[in-house]
Amino acid sequence: MITNTPNNSTEFVRSHVAVSSKFFHLLPNTAVALVIGTVVFWSSAAQSQMLAMTSERNAVASIFREVMPDRGANSNADIDQQTTARSRRQTVQYVTTEAPGTIVVDTPNTYLYFVLGGGKAIRYGIGVGREGFTWSGVQHITKKAEWPDWTPPPEMIARQPYLPRYMAGGPGNPMGARAMYLGNTVYRIHGTNDPSAIGGHASSGCIRLTNEDVTDLYSRVNIGTKVVVLPMVDRRAAAQY
Repeated sequence: MITNTPNNSTEFVRSHVAVSSKFFHLLPNTAVALVIGTVVFWSSAAQSQMLAMTSERNAVASIFREVMPDRGANSNADIDQQTTARSRRQTVQYVTTEAPGTIVVDTPNTYLYFVLGGGKAIRYGIGVGREGFTWSGVQHITKKAEWPDWTPPPEMIARQPYLPRYMAGGPGNPMGARAMYLGNTVYRIHGTNDPSAIGGHASSGCIRLTNEDVTDLYSRVNIGTKVVVLPMVDRRAAAQY
């Protein structure tokens, strides 16, 4: 015997099906909302942690900002090779009125010449002071040091009070393998552990050479060696000095 389902039972089933359908329709949206909320929470936390770590790294990196160069966006292999070729130590033709044994710093062209006489000089690639920190004049070497200690001068401390007051010499010291002190100034001709500094304008006025080159130059000069630092003028004019 077949019994027809009463109308109210049919409506009951339909209503429960509709409710169930709405529930299952809302469930994915709720799950998605929960997932999105969780992701946003953890993303915010991760971003905060990343910002804190970045800030810490920036604070550490800035310690050497005035003695170590900023590579910038162009530090790729091609530019490094060009810089290396241009800055390679070599004997070149160099006409000057300065006596043999004199150092001439060609600031705008980022070269240092050790005068040999007879129209020749040994040319070294160098790094020089950034804008506002270049200088010119005549000084003499008053001190030489191997693996020198680093004591930032008061002027640098005033600009960056978080700098270390003293750092012992060694491979990790930004002064490099050798240093030659110029007169009573705060300037030095010194090495660097970062070859990308050569050819750049990033220091606070010191003259940088690679550790290999500064060691070579160091062996050629004496206390009292004359050092002529040319001003930031036209490159061609400086090259004809």
